[in-house]
Amino acid sequence: MKKKSTSQSAFFNLRVLIAALFCLAGVAVALFGTGAFSSAFAQAKGTKNNQASPGTQTPDVVRLIGPVRLDQDLRTLPYIPQKKEFEERRLTRYPYPETGQTGASTGYGISGLAKVQALLKSMWRPAPTMPPPLLTFEGGAAAQFCACAPPDSDGDVGPNHYVEAINVAFAVFDKNGNMLAGPTTYNSLFAPLTGTPCSGQNNGDPFVFYDQIADRWVITDFAFPSFPGSSFWECIGVSQNGDPVSGGWILYALQVDPANPTFLGDYPKLALWPDAYYLSMNLFSSPTTFNGVRVYALDRASMIGGGPTHAVGFTVGLAGVGDSYSLQPAGFRTGNPPPAGRQEFFLAVDATFPGITQTQVHAWLFHVDFVTPANSTFGVLPDHTPNGEITVNPFVEAWTASTYNLVPQQGTGQKLDTLGDKIMTPVVYQSRSGTESLWADQTVMLNYPNGPTVVRWYQFDVTGGIIPATPAQQQDWSNGNDGLWRWMPSIAVDQNGNTAIGYSLSSPSMFPGIRYAGRLESDPPGNLAQGEATMFTGAGSQTDTLGRWGDYSMTTIDPADGLSFWHVNEYYATTSSFNWHTRIGKFQFPAASPTPTPTATATATATATATPTATATPTPTSTPRPVPTPRPRPTPPPRP
Repeated sequence: MKKKSTSQSAFFNLRVLIAALFCLAGVAVALFGTGAFSSAFAQAKGTKNNQASPGTQTPDVVRLIGPVRLDQDLRTLPYIPQKKEFEERRLTRYPYPETGQTGASTGYGISGLAKVQALLKSMWRPAPTMPPPLLTFEGGAAAQFCACAPPDSDGDVGPNHYVEAINVAFAVFDKNGNMLAGPTTYNSLFAPLTGTPCSGQNNGDPFVFYDQIADRWVITDFAFPSFPGSSFWECIGVSQNGDPVSGGWILYALQVDPANPTFLGDYPKLALWPDAYYLSMNLFSSPTTFNGVRVYALDRASMIGGGPTHAVGFTVGLAGVGDSYSLQPAGFRTGNPPPAGRQEFFLAVDATFPGITQTQVHAWLFHVDFVTPANSTFGVLPDHTPNGEITVNPFVEAWTASTYNLVPQQGTGQKLDTLGDKIMTPVVYQSRSGTESLWADQTVMLNYPNGPTVVRWYQFDVTGGIIPATPAQQQDWSNGNDGLWRWMPSIAVDQNGNTAIGYSLSSPSMFPGIRYAGRLESDPPGNLAQGEATMFTGAGSQTDTLGRWGDYSMTTIDPADGLSFWHVNEYYATTSSFNWHTRIGKFQFPAASPTPTPTATATATATATATPTATATPTPTSTPRPVPTPRPRPTPPPRP
C-alpha cells in the first residue's frame, strides 16, 4: 500500500483540526444558548458565594414600640382624617428621569406591511379560554378614601373577608362585595401608638395580607412628620383573630433605621414566611438621594401572640444593591409551606440607565435567628451582595431618559407611569410535587422607546433552596403582539399549579382598564395559553400631569378553596385628574380536584367591645453595625 506523504498528512490533519475546532465552537455556542453551561457556572458560583456564615455579619436588633392592644370594633373608632390632598413624588433608584412627556412616543403606531401583519396576527390569534369573572365589585375610591395619587391598590382575601388597603385608609368587605367596615384611616387605627408618628402622621404606602397559618391579618403603612426629616416609622397592625372588623388588633411601630434616623423607608413590601414576616424598604434621605435598601425579619411568633418583640434588620448599602432597589420578599399561600430552615428569598432587577438591555434577576437569601440574632445573615459578605444571579431573556425596562410616563390613554395626551424599573409584588413561593418555585413578574418595553409595554413573567425552580442559573419558564405577554399597553402586573398560582396575572391595560384608543391572563399547569411552558379576559372596562382617562398610576396591584388566592383568584386594580369612571376608583374581582379555573372545606372564622357582626388601652414601652434601640463602602458604578449617560 502506497503511503501518503508527510506534507499531505499534515495538510489533511490541519483541515480536520480546524473543522473540529469550528464544530466544537458551534456546539459550545448552542449549549450557551440553551443555558447548559450557565447552569454549571451558576452551581460553581453558588458554591463560591454561599450565604454568609452565621456570625460574619452584624445585624441590627431593633425594639418595636408596642404591643398596644386595640380591643375595639373598627366601626366604632373615632374618625381621624389624613392630611389634605397630596400627590406622592416618585422616589427612584437614580434621581432621573423626572416626570414629563418629552422623549416619549405619542403612541404605539404601525403602518404599511407591519399593520397588515398585525391585523393577520389578530385574526389568527386563538380564541381565549380564560374564564370570565365570577364577580366584581367596587373598592375604595378617591372621593371616600384619599384625595391623592396614586391609590397604591392592594388587598387580600381570607376565609370570610376581603381587606383592601389603599391610600390613606382601608376597608373590610364580605366575599359578596358588601362593605362591613370602613373607610378606616390609618390615623384612626394606629392612634394608640402615642409618642410615634403612627399616632396622627400616617402617610400611606399601605400593604395588607392574610396569614393563613395563624388566621391573622397584617396591615401596615408608613408614618413621618416631614420629608426630608428625622423620624420615619413603619406602623404595623396584627389582628387578634381571623375577624378584622370586631376581633381587635395588636399594634406596633418600627423605626425604619435607628442608626440613620433621616432615612425614609419608601415602597415597603411584606411577605409571609413560616419563621417571620419579611419586610423591605427603599431608603432615601431626600427626594434625590438613594441610600440603599432596608430589610427586616419581624418576629411573627411573638406578634401573632400579642407579645413584645424585636426585629432583625440589615441595611444593604450602595455596594450591596448595585444598580437595583425595591427588593421583593417571597410569600406563600398554596402548596406545601417552605420546609423548616428554608431561607427567605428576595428578588430584584437593576434600575439602571434607560434603554439598556438587561439579562439578570438578582436573588438574595435571608437567614434569621431570633434566639441568637448575631447568627442572622442577608446575602453575601459584609456588603450583602446577592447570593445568585439568574440569567433571563434580554429585556429593556419601561422608562426613558426623560420619563416613566409612557402609557397612552384615550382622549388625552397625558401618559401614565409604568413602574417599569422593578419586580412587582408579590413574589410567590410554591412547593408542589417536590418542586419549589418562585413566580414573579415585571413590566418591560418592546421596540424601545416606542413601545408598547408588556408583562414579563417568570417561574424559577428553587428546589432545595438553590438559586437557579436560568428560569424554568418565562414569557413577554403581549397577547400575540396586539399593540395594547399592559403594565402594573401581579401574579398568583393556585393549588393545582395554574397561574394567572392581573394587570392594567390601555392604548391611544382605549381608557385604562383591568384584565387578566393565565395558563393551566398542563399548558406548554412559557405561554399564558388560556389567553386574556376582561375584569373591568375603564370609562375615563387620568389627566393629572404627574401621571401616577398604581403604584401596584394585587392578585391573591382564596385560602378557603385554594383555587379562586382575587385581583384589585385601579381605573377611572370619568376622565379627570384626581378621581380614581378601584375594582375588586374574583375568577377561577375549572376545578380539577375536590376543594377543601373553608376554615370557619367569626363574621364581622359584633358591636363595640372594650375601649383600647395602651401600654408603656421603651424607646427602640439598635446594635452598632458597619456602614458598607459604596462600590464604583458607571457614570450615567448625559440626559437628552
